[in-house]
Amino acid sequence: MNTLSQNDSLVLIIDVQERLVGMLEKDIIVSKTAKLAEAARILDIPVVVTEQYPKGLGSTVAPVSEKLPSDTPVFEKTSFSVLDTEEIAEKIKSYGKKQIVLCGIETHICVHQTCAALLEAGYEVYIVKDACASRNKYEFLQGIDIMQQNGAKISCLEIVLFEWLKSAKHSNFKEVQALIK
Repeated sequence: MNTLSQNDSLVLIIDVQERLVGMLEKDIIVSKTAKLAEAARILDIPVVVTEQYPKGLGSTVAPVSEKLPSDTPVFEKTSFSVLDTEEIAEKIKSYGKKQIVLCGIETHICVHQTCAALLEAGYEVYIVKDACASRNKYEFLQGIDIMQQNGAKISCLEIVLFEWLKSAKHSNFKEVQALIK
């Protein structure tokens, strides 16, 4: 398939944490990730969240965590690829979704390594570019480039939302559209 399906998607939010966001030049990622989380909640799309070493880097930032569906699992990790943590890999697999909508920090490390592992495991991976970040612009761009070279589809928040909706006749159209107005 060349577009996202609401019924076959899972959102994976990687390490949008207090200290990591604080190291960024601008935090556009926070508002975009919060909107992605809220749209997933509205459309009943499962979300999985990871936190890299939260003892040192803090928790998922409040603007994102407040928008998550109430049953969202949040996993602590120390490996860069989330699939290297068996509990997270099993949880993702348990949803039975083939499309993973991926965003987070840092693009060239945890997002990239997770993307590579997901592609290798047979998932379709959609990177929400405007909901990804790295401390350095060059490393961010290189992370995006390598994920695309590996077969990920590079997207953005609005493309994702409207691919999920498919039509202005979708029952949640106005509610989701309001997120980007």
